[in-house]
Amino acid sequence: METGPEDPFRMPEEGSPRRTPQSVPYQDIPHLVNADGQYLFCRYWKPSATPRALVFVSHGAGEHCGRYEELARMLVGLGLLVFAHDHVGHGQSEGERMVVSDFQVFVRDVLHHVDVMQKDHPQLPVFLLGHSMGGAIAILTAAERPGHFSGMVLISPLVLASPESATTFKVDLYNADPLICRAGLKVCFGIQLLNAVSRVERALPKLTLPFLLLQGSADRLCDSRGAYLLMESAKSQDKTLKIYEGAYHILHKELPEVTDSVFREINTWVSQRTAAMGTGSPP
Repeated sequence: METGPEDPFRMPEEGSPRRTPQSVPYQDIPHLVNADGQYLFCRYWKPSATPRALVFVSHGAGEHCGRYEELARMLVGLGLLVFAHDHVGHGQSEGERMVVSDFQVFVRDVLHHVDVMQKDHPQLPVFLLGHSMGGAIAILTAAERPGHFSGMVLISPLVLASPESATTFKVDLYNADPLICRAGLKVCFGIQLLNAVSRVERALPKLTLPFLLLQGSADRLCDSRGAYLLMESAKSQDKTLKIYEGAYHILHKELPEVTDSVFREINTWVSQRTAAMGTGSPP
């Protein structure tokens, strides 16, 4: 620990660089600064050729965007530029662990990151991909800017919280991952998740973009009835629901037959939507 008198007039960045909760200087890693001045760790997966589209990946509660490496690489193989950040209070981003002042902060930060990327790629369509809490963030992001996004992939999105899990988001599945938050769900965060659920329900009729919705019938965290509610309420003309019988919450890290199918469904759906736009270079 450093000791010694602190100069109250000196900005902390001048003395010691801002660091992640894991003590890595932000200047050494990709990051952006949100509207509250918090540093968010970012990841970018870029194709070798000019990208055909952008995809923002929104991770779930207690996890981080590094867990989407395989999905991101698959999308890069389709010629897409995939980008993500750890939400406030998660992974390598600043903020008290799994605490957010208002769920809208997550949505605002996604829109900010999308805007930053679109400055560099102004002509490209943008897609959203979200899992669990990240699915709720994706839905609210799309609803906030109707017509802006070209499509959305939702894996077990938080639309209705399962009664069994209203008090605990179990994260014991992730024991090997040091970036996973294992603290119990704080009451204030639980309140924000419930706040998100009520906002998502109001936002569903505003959805007009194409979407693919993948849901396990045995999901004990996000009630599968939420998937049917989403299908009924969204005004989108192009909407697809696939239910995996007996599958649980993290469909992209399930038994191989489930996960392989999830990857194939996303690959086919995204390929068809990007091809239809004619965004690739002519042969």
